[in-house]
Amino acid sequence: MNAIRAIWARLQAPSLLRGPLLLAISVAATGDILLRLSGDTSTAVASILDVVLVVTPLVGLVLGTSRLHHSRDVITLMLAQPVSRRRVFVDLWWRGALPLAAALAIGVLAPFAWQRQLVNTGVTLVLSMAIAAAVLAVLSQTLAMIIALRFDDRVRALSVSLATWLVAAVLWDGIVMVVALLMADRPIELPVMLMLAANPVDLVRVMMLLGSDAAAMLGYTGAMVSRTLGTLTGRAVLGGILVVWLALPMWWAARSFERKDF
Repeated sequence: MNAIRAIWARLQAPSLLRGPLLLAISVAATGDILLRLSGDTSTAVASILDVVLVVTPLVGLVLGTSRLHHSRDVITLMLAQPVSRRRVFVDLWWRGALPLAAALAIGVLAPFAWQRQLVNTGVTLVLSMAIAAAVLAVLSQTLAMIIALRFDDRVRALSVSLATWLVAAVLWDGIVMVVALLMADRPIELPVMLMLAANPVDLVRVMMLLGSDAAAMLGYTGAMVSRTLGTLTGRAVLGGILVVWLALPMWWAARSFERKDF
């Protein structure tokens, strides 16, 4: 059993390291450029966070979907051994999610560290941004597993992953703005909050810059929620919603894996 797990780890090592390493380098390089070109650290933080929130779900969904499809033969071999499906799922999940989350956190922290901007920007803010981005990476990997387990065809699974990313990271704030314009003569706080809770990317984005001037730079929901939920209770509510977003897809992915006929 240990020999089989060692073979699995060796087969997956190149793909596990290549994607997260490239992501860390890209995020760090982008952050370094933005910090050098921006005269205001708050503007640089908002720009870096916006880049991270667009790139992270894309990489997480695409890498997670592709990796599970490429690992089907090894998964079948593992499931033929006297080991529970839940153990195989956990092993498969953490080997994909944790390297990506760690690489992303390092990529966010690195430019602030080597330019000695941690103190000026705020250590708590930078650490919070790195943690929030890592959480989003874990969530995107979990959603990728759900998609890959649902669609056996690789092209279809990747198409669904790309469509999910496009809606969540690119189009969602525009959809919220359209809804707000259509309901201009009615109370719109509750619909906007529900749409915010339905999208973890927007949720992380607003939580990070809640109550700051930079929140208005990140879309309609950022500007509105900074006015309505800029309290400790509001942040706790948003944090609870994010925990649900982490737990529910994890349960769904584990259940789908246990029922999947490989």
